[in-house]
Amino acid sequence: MTRRMNGDRVLDCLIVGAGPAGLTAGLYLRRFHRDIVIADAGESRARRIPESNNYPGFPDGISGEALLQRLRVQLQRVDGEVRVGAVSKLQRDGELFIAEFGETSLSARTLLIATGVRDREPRIRGIDALRRDGLLRQCPICDAFEFTGKRIGVIGGDAHCGREALFLRHFSDQISVLGEDAQTRMDEATRSRLHAKGVRCLDAHALEALRNDDGSVLLRLSDGAEATFDVLYAALGSEPRSSLAEALGARLDERRNVVVDAHCRTSVPGMFAAGDVVSALDQIAVATGHAAIAATAIHNLLAE
Repeated sequence: MTRRMNGDRVLDCLIVGAGPAGLTAGLYLRRFHRDIVIADAGESRARRIPESNNYPGFPDGISGEALLQRLRVQLQRVDGEVRVGAVSKLQRDGELFIAEFGETSLSARTLLIATGVRDREPRIRGIDALRRDGLLRQCPICDAFEFTGKRIGVIGGDAHCGREALFLRHFSDQISVLGEDAQTRMDEATRSRLHAKGVRCLDAHALEALRNDDGSVLLRLSDGAEATFDVLYAALGSEPRSSLAEALGARLDERRNVVVDAHCRTSVPGMFAAGDVVSALDQIAVATGHAAIAATAIHNLLAE
């Protein structure tokens, strides 16, 4: 339960991030009668999911926003506290974690980083409208099944893009890869692997993306041609939001994901991490699993 130091509230745990991982961890910790605050900067990647059909328990699918709202309702029923705003700085003060949060500060005995990642999106005219319409996708693990046999355009140009195109090839034999801009160049070894699997590599890059009346995507290309797809995938990778954890000394991997052990403990005592910011498979089901593990480990640590 809450301890107080010099008259100020000291949380059992501060959770930074209000996506599926952060909200789930908050739910678990409140059910352990722990005093927590979740800091919500409003940047959860889940908010941008138009519909997910591979999250267990929702046979008709659910949008990311609706899932987050359900989690918030569940959290409210155990008096979980979410504060809107971004944590700008984290530091240690003895055994406590101190977070600068707007005009105030928050103190906590433990800390959970659930800040997620930021997707890299194509810099192409009209791409935002396609994303809002669900025609620009980021995660073939999540939703490639829905585009089985469809015309799929993969935007990228490096080895990561090649791997994603080959993953999508399992679902359709109509896969095309094209660059984001004139600087995008795929190496010949990757092109050869794609060609051997029947993936088409276009030499032109996309200039503009439009939605056709039939719901398909029209791309206007740099060579003056046009290409039509049923959906686009951005294969440009993502950037972990790990700077707060790094500033406290947490170990990161080569992709800047936070490294954790089997209990979601970071290299900093008392600091945990869960969700996409962790070096693991970026899936909501994985994020909530991390959260359950981390929250239980936090509760047990506090009990000591």
